[in-house]
Amino acid sequence: MEQSRGAIVVGASSGIGEAVARELAAAGYEVGLTARRTDRLKRIGEELPTKSYVATMDVTETEDARSAFVELAAAMPSVDLVVISAGTAAVNYDLEWERERQTIDVNVRGFTAIATAAMEHFEDTADGDGHLVGISSVAAHFGNGGTQAYNASKAFVSTYLEGLRNRTAGNETDVTITTVEPGFVDTELSYGSFWECSPETAAKQITRAIRNERDHVYVTRRWRLVAWAFEVTPDPILRRVLS
Repeated sequence: MEQSRGAIVVGASSGIGEAVARELAAAGYEVGLTARRTDRLKRIGEELPTKSYVATMDVTETEDARSAFVELAAAMPSVDLVVISAGTAAVNYDLEWERERQTIDVNVRGFTAIATAAMEHFEDTADGDGHLVGISSVAAHFGNGGTQAYNASKAFVSTYLEGLRNRTAGNETDVTITTVEPGFVDTELSYGSFWECSPETAAKQITRAIRNERDHVYVTRRWRLVAWAFEVTPDPILRRVLS
């Protein structure tokens, strides 16, 4: 009997993470759900068409989060895919340290803690393969006053995943790494409605990228134009646009 596919979604209690978990379950994956809101995860798990596993995880508690990841992976028959969707954002023109620190703790330290745990899991398996997906943002392409920590943290995510891809190309493992850069998605973290899509639309495009083993994808695809515009626009003009 063929072993079922398994996926862990970090940050699965709402937004893109929840929508991706539902989409993966519909595609036949058994899904490990992690986030801080355990009751919410259990309700989502009960609604999935495949078997689900729930683990409480606060990625800012990095050692505990890594241990929870290892325990969850061990409890599942297989883990072929890990999606890191946990993230936070805050408008902080006053540069309040606590808000900047929280963004860095979740989006940088927490992300890296789980990304490295996932890579260790894949590389320790017999065949040395797997698929890591990180949810970054189009915001990674520019620095915006007020959300400077968020944009910088997403630049870290995109660059870190690129580094992992380059690292993997130089060793014997076969781990696929996908960077997802959404624009505005209708979630609690959204700061605009321009070209905004639903979490369900985002999840469908993300799971398509997973099936196709893409290195990088914009969600929705038209946001590629925005990222390109920020890359080629001179800094003085950008500062006027973003001020």
